[in-house]
Amino acid sequence: MTDPELLELAATLARRAAAAIEAVRRAGFVVDRKSDESPVTEADRVAEALIVEALRAATPDIPVVAEEEVAGGIVTAACPAFWLVDPLDGTRDFAKGRDEYAVCIGLVRDGRAVLGALALPATGEIFGGLLGAGAWKEDAAPRRAIRTRAVPAAGLTVLASRQYADDPRIGPFLAGRPVAERRSVSSALKFCRVAEGAADLYPRFGPTMEWDSAAGHALVEAAGGAVTLPDGSPLRYGKPGWRNPDFVCHGGSGG
Repeated sequence: MTDPELLELAATLARRAAAAIEAVRRAGFVVDRKSDESPVTEADRVAEALIVEALRAATPDIPVVAEEEVAGGIVTAACPAFWLVDPLDGTRDFAKGRDEYAVCIGLVRDGRAVLGALALPATGEIFGGLLGAGAWKEDAAPRRAIRTRAVPAAGLTVLASRQYADDPRIGPFLAGRPVAERRSVSSALKFCRVAEGAADLYPRFGPTMEWDSAAGHALVEAAGGAVTLPDGSPLRYGKPGWRNPDFVCHGGSGG
């Protein structure tokens, strides 16, 4: 498959997973706990099974690293190319009845996130991005190109993780920057808002896994932004344990 075809595959699966998640939400569900005490629901399991099965059938030469499989002890070694799947990013918010959750499917090549598809099930939005080919959004309106924006004259719109909104490192990081608004938002939808030019900066100080960020990382960079470590060096993939360090996501001139 070509890269555009791989992105279309990922977008189709994100869309299908979003529909499956919303079906579970309508039917009702029980919240279980994984070994690390993080929540998991039937929606996580159903969405992951749908995505993983289809990716392995369509791209048998590309390994798949998926959140719930890893939690279940399935170990996949990092290799030159692999999929990273978070079937339901923002399970806590999903379980609490909020709308801030996402489906994330990213492709990594040589340590770099090169394409990503994200679905926001509660709002019906689908995003896709491929490095060198741009980024797009679909919702009730047809697919259209999206881009990050230059920082408005009024200042930055900063998105912080809802769970880590009070992290003491955020204040010093923002010191000296012109901030117009700061909002607490959950899940990978923060990447989507930066990519489409609705926000400018998302500093993430707190634990994340590679499947939390890969799809959004590729989307933002395809849209003209960047995702880096706080010192500006690249955020890479295939790290031990799939754990991310702190990172910063910013728009076209939002760093």
